[in-house]
Amino acid sequence: MELNREHFRAIIFHNFRRGLSRQECFDELNSLYSDKAPSYSTVKNWYNEFNRGRCSIQDESRAGRPKSVVVPEKINAVRELIKQDRHVTYREIEASLDISMTSINKILHEHLSVKKICSRWIPHNLTNAQKKARVDWCKEMLGKYIQGTSKAVYNIYTGDESWIYAYEPETKQQSTVWVFQDEAKPTKVVRGRSTSKQMIACFFGINGHVATVVLEQRRTVNSEWYTTICLPETRYQRAPEHFPEICRKERSPRRFVIETVGRASQVRISSVTGGGRKSR
Repeated sequence: MELNREHFRAIIFHNFRRGLSRQECFDELNSLYSDKAPSYSTVKNWYNEFNRGRCSIQDESRAGRPKSVVVPEKINAVRELIKQDRHVTYREIEASLDISMTSINKILHEHLSVKKICSRWIPHNLTNAQKKARVDWCKEMLGKYIQGTSKAVYNIYTGDESWIYAYEPETKQQSTVWVFQDEAKPTKVVRGRSTSKQMIACFFGINGHVATVVLEQRRTVNSEWYTTICLPETRYQRAPEHFPEICRKERSPRRFVIETVGRASQVRISSVTGGGRKSR
């Protein structure tokens, strides 16, 4: 028969009632059960408890957490907390379920297999049709400019305008969410408009960023703004030290070509070619 702690406590209580001393009780237990017998400090503590009038050999209920709380009920409770709030923190789980950080970590990573990652920022949620249109446009450009090996690519600038809104951005830590093993990585779109804003247009060439142009107050984004403000600024930033020479060359029949579509105005700028101006 394997004796447990309560069995040994009963024997200690019996020896206490027999009038044996602490040392005599310990020596008797040690002679009968050898290394399985309780220590002298354990015998001493229980003699003190019995002297104070205690009669029970059961463990008393006490404040604090049990040794192990990694049970199905707690695991399911943590799962529900995550589903309700993907931003929930360790401290919030601890306060809600009254379990330790170590147990929370074990439940999250060993039982639920979740991890906390940052949402990937995307400018827009595109439809399948919009995605296809972009792929088709890229294929068309690759064919037109011989897979990018044509020297004409150095004369191509791409750009777009966008409103810059004044608001308190969400930090990287604030955007982290819990994701289960079989779920896709989260994304977040550009925040909605606010009252304070400023429009800018950015232009890029084959070698990187070329120019950034700010829309003046009370001006409208249209083909005139692109040709009178954006185009000169882009040409100047292309080679500031040779800007006068570039301007003289562009008076010749061979002209600089730029083409873009502004989202706000939906106006395609006229393409300037050697034979004259053709509006598309």
